[in-house]
Amino acid sequence: MNANRLIAAGIAFIALMYVLSSSIFIVDQRKFAVVFSFGQIVRVIEKPGLQVKWPAPFENVRFFDRRILTIDNPEAERFITAEKKNLLVDSYVKWRIVDPRKFFISFKGDERLAQDRLTQLVRSALNEEFTKRTVRELISDQREEVMQGIRKKVADDASDIGVEIVDVRLKRVDLLAEISDSVYRRMEAERKRVANELRSTGAAESDKIRANAERQRDTILAEAYREAQKIKGAGDAKAAALYAEAFGRDLNFAQFYQSLEAYRSAFKDKKDIMVVEPNGEFFKYLHKKQ
Repeated sequence: MNANRLIAAGIAFIALMYVLSSSIFIVDQRKFAVVFSFGQIVRVIEKPGLQVKWPAPFENVRFFDRRILTIDNPEAERFITAEKKNLLVDSYVKWRIVDPRKFFISFKGDERLAQDRLTQLVRSALNEEFTKRTVRELISDQREEVMQGIRKKVADDASDIGVEIVDVRLKRVDLLAEISDSVYRRMEAERKRVANELRSTGAAESDKIRANAERQRDTILAEAYREAQKIKGAGDAKAAALYAEAFGRDLNFAQFYQSLEAYRSAFKDKKDIMVVEPNGEFFKYLHKKQ
């Protein structure tokens, strides 16, 4: 009897431990916990810590990662631009599960199916954005606008399946080898055309500035010459008045001064030859008085 009781007690203890182990579980802070009852979702647990459920098979629990996940395509994909040019695009997607209930209903909890679906959404959004733009717009001034359009379109579709799109980025955008040369030549020709236009505009502006500067210079010189002549005329008039006043006071001084001026002009150049009488009237002020 005692042996039977010990066996029964052991079986009861094992059953109790099984019930306890299958009823208690821990939710990690990096996970969502979804409790199922016969295949139906009973509740979603987001708060980390110790949790309790009915033992299996009445209730089961599955865990889903709540961290940011990455979809990184191993190979570049081909897209066509508005110019009918082929581009090789390498992109990646950052995403995470935000609604485990919708996520499980959409993919039965399979992350690979979710990644395939998101890859299709991103590819469709990329194709839609690329077909509306040229190569130049995609690789330069409108690249950020393209990224915003892709994120918005993919985010709207992803919200229906319990997923949040954190970011979508292009790692590389390359032209195919057969069209790279023609595109580069066209871009080079465009840059040369713009450079020539800038040079032409600069030359025209330079001529305009130079002509304006010369006109201002001529005006300033003319005004300065006019003012100088005016001052000179006033000075000559004042000098003539002073001379006249001085000469009027002493006639001999006037004759003497005029003779000195005549000597200065006559003897200015030493190479000149004068044929005059030494005792003439011209040299009368040079004669030594006895």
